[in-house]
Amino acid sequence: MIGKLQCLVIDCSEPAALARFYAALLGGEVDRPDGRWSLGESWSTLHLDDGEVLCFQRVADHRPPRWACAEHPQQAHLDVDVADLDEAERRVLALGAVRLHDAGGWRVFADLAGHPFCLVRG
Repeated sequence: MIGKLQCLVIDCSEPAALARFYAALLGGEVDRPDGRWSLGESWSTLHLDDGEVLCFQRVADHRPPRWACAEHPQQAHLDVDVADLDEAERRVLALGAVRLHDAGGWRVFADLAGHPFCLVRG
C-alpha cells in the first residue's frame, strides 16, 4: 500500500449546498473544523460517521456531468446502499435530486450539481 484515501473531492458550483445535500443523504457533519483544509465559500467538507470525508470544491464554469454521455462524463459517482429503494428515492427527490435511470435493483440520480449517484438495494 502506498497510501490511504484522505477524501473524495467533488467539483461543483455551490460547495456548501452540495455538502448539505450529501449530509441529508448519508449523515455526518458539514464543515467540521479540520486542520487539513481551510473552509470557506470555495471549499466545504462532510465528515461521515465512519471516518470518510467528502470535500466539495468550487470550480469556475462548472459543467455538470450527464448520465451516459461521453461529452460530459460521470468522472466519479457514489453507490449508496439502501434498505428500501422506493423510500430512498422519495427522500432524495425531496432533497432536490433528479432521477436519471432505473435498472431494477438500483437507480441512478443526479445530485444538485449534476453528479450521478446510485441507490442500490442493500
